[in-house]
Amino acid sequence: MSYTVLIPTLILFALGILGIVLPLLPGAALIWAGMLLYGILTGFRGLGFTFYLLQGLAVVLVWGIDYLAAAVGTRYSGGSKAAAWGAVLGLLLGLIILGPAGIIFGPFLGALLGEMLRGTPAEKALRSSLGALVGLLGGLVLKLVIVAVMIYWFFQQIFFA
Repeated sequence: MSYTVLIPTLILFALGILGIVLPLLPGAALIWAGMLLYGILTGFRGLGFTFYLLQGLAVVLVWGIDYLAAAVGTRYSGGSKAAAWGAVLGLLLGLIILGPAGIIFGPFLGALLGEMLRGTPAEKALRSSLGALVGLLGGLVLKLVIVAVMIYWFFQQIFFA
């Protein structure tokens, strides 16, 4: 096998991992695209339909976690739908306004603002905001684990299967 075909795959993997941390990039999709590119360049040697199907399902799972983690954390901590939507919107706006720091502060402030606009007492609004932050960080860890398994399985298939 020529290892030069791995270079574009590894670049897409690196961008994908970055995308897990920075939601503006489609992280898991970039990783899957790297695997598909490798398959195309090698005639899909060692990587069959089932491999790509299961990897695609992992991508869908990561997308679901992207959209639900902060909202679930907010709701679990007693927050309202307004706080859950505020957490999601806060994540997007936080990244635009604050850059990488917006990953942490955006959902927190968005959930807080969502609750405060509803007239929720400050203590409960703060608890909802902390739930958004915990949900987001928990989702980030879960997404990193999933893509690590995806990448591990890819290398296991091309080198050891």
